[in-house]
Amino acid sequence: MQIIKTIDELRSVLKNHSNIAFVPTMGNLHAGHIQLVEVAKQHSECVVVSIFVNPLQFGPNEDLASYPRTLEEDCEKLKAARANIVFVPTVEEMYADFDGKSLHQTMTITPPPIASELCGASRPGHFAGVATVVLKLFNIVQPNIAVFGQKDFQQLLIIKQLVKQFNLPIQIIGVDTVREPSGLAMSSRNCYLTDAQRVSASQLNSALQGIVKSINAGKTDYHQLEQQAKTTLTSQGWLVDYISIRSSLTLLPATDADNQLVALGAAKLGNTRLIDNIEFLR
Repeated sequence: MQIIKTIDELRSVLKNHSNIAFVPTMGNLHAGHIQLVEVAKQHSECVVVSIFVNPLQFGPNEDLASYPRTLEEDCEKLKAARANIVFVPTVEEMYADFDGKSLHQTMTITPPPIASELCGASRPGHFAGVATVVLKLFNIVQPNIAVFGQKDFQQLLIIKQLVKQFNLPIQIIGVDTVREPSGLAMSSRNCYLTDAQRVSASQLNSALQGIVKSINAGKTDYHQLEQQAKTTLTSQGWLVDYISIRSSLTLLPATDADNQLVALGAAKLGNTRLIDNIEFLR
């Protein structure tokens, strides 16, 4: 496994490969990330994994400085998973206009209106940062296939739209969320949870499961189901950002005409913001 830090070296190495699968990450890898690598290995003999904590997608009051960075452990996991190349650029390497302090002059992608809803409503600019770094990474790696987790459902939809809008010859593969035995979606931010909070953290998934069960039982008042889930989580000590029932195809609010649905939620347990979703058929 090669560890590469510069764009020029990566491009030089990848010139010798005609079929490339790519897994972009921000590091602090867990079993969910390794599952993405395993799926990528099914599609290509050359799997590139990037580890880059992208400052452009963090807001001014978010956890950029404290975001867990575990490069040595990550590389050991990727070596065991038989990744071929790990790309670990610096901020200066990724953003030529970075002056060591800010990225105010960086040209960014303007994502579609759906990026301002759900997670985008409470994290303004987040998906512009995501779309920008993903497009940059796609241009650098030039993969045939890119693999993403479905836990970040809104992000995955926006990336699919990015590929379509910019006519990129890349197949996007979404992989089911990997969960802990309790049902908690695996996330790099789970390390922020205390032992007691980790026990309670599965309540977010339980609330979404309750929505799915109710809809499958014939209930169609989606607003009421959303409010009930919010009330339940709030009573359990959560600070709820949103609970929403959407079309899984467009992420627009679900209507009676929609059969392919997704229940999504984001909420804070203590200081840790967790997200989850369940995609299902009505």
